[in-house]
Amino acid sequence: MPMELRNQTSASEFILLGLSENPEQETLLFALFLCMYLVTAMGNLLIILAITSDSHLQTPMYFFVANLSLVDFCLTTDTIPQMLANIQTGSKSISYPCCLTQMYFFHFFGIIDSILIAVMAYDRFVAICHPLHYTTIMSPRLCILMAGSPWIFSFFMSLTHILLMVRLVFCGSNEVPHYFCDLTPLLRLSCTDTTMNKVFVFIVAGLVLAIPFICILASYAHITLAIMKVSSANGRKKAFSTCSSHLAVVALLYGTTIGVYLCPSSVRTAVKEKASAVMYTAVTPMLNPFIYSLRNRDLKGALRNLINRKITSSS
Repeated sequence: MPMELRNQTSASEFILLGLSENPEQETLLFALFLCMYLVTAMGNLLIILAITSDSHLQTPMYFFVANLSLVDFCLTTDTIPQMLANIQTGSKSISYPCCLTQMYFFHFFGIIDSILIAVMAYDRFVAICHPLHYTTIMSPRLCILMAGSPWIFSFFMSLTHILLMVRLVFCGSNEVPHYFCDLTPLLRLSCTDTTMNKVFVFIVAGLVLAIPFICILASYAHITLAIMKVSSANGRKKAFSTCSSHLAVVALLYGTTIGVYLCPSSVRTAVKEKASAVMYTAVTPMLNPFIYSLRNRDLKGALRNLINRKITSSS
């Protein structure tokens, strides 16, 4: 590191500029994101309670849905409450340790989210292409391994991001044009060489976005071929309906994250990054419970039974 940078003091805090600097717009954003967070928390926690309390839903598919709901809830909780607190207090500062902590958990849950969706695609592949061997292949041991491995993998990937980040020096502006501490906006503020960080970003993006996305495409290619061989129109419709919810989630998540982490920096702007971040930190986790429950008769029934039991017990 050059001598002049060694004598610089790295930033002790950052200023999160948020989605808007207009006070009137911030009031509207506060109300909007508060409602979105409450809906997200309630929806995902209800999905988890409904699945864990209904013996009919103790299957691999719903096991993975419950895991996805837990991760979505944690991902949103890592980012949205901080933004709401900043708007409410009028203070947009966040300390350097808190910023790194938020960044760590954002990547931690984001990586798990991406891999889990690929795991769910494999589950649908086995269920449709190998229905007679489904219970044998998707054993409880394999399900726990497939759901638990992303947590271990994500722990090391996210920790490496942070270890690479702490070596950087921030000696210029400390204003982050974002509403939470994301990796790419912070790298632009560093006055030291960030080549190693950027290379690792692309490596991780390839591992947790590109490879899972290719696996999903391969799974659905086999699923489509298998469904086309079904002679009954009702059979094809039923098979497609079991995949429609998952496909909607895939489109929401990968359509936004790939644009942020795999597109060249020359075509990315702060506005585009914030819009994409809103999609995968707020909109997608909020919509997932509706996507999975509205198109699933069993899950709707379990939610109805759960709510009826709570009403009966409280009366």
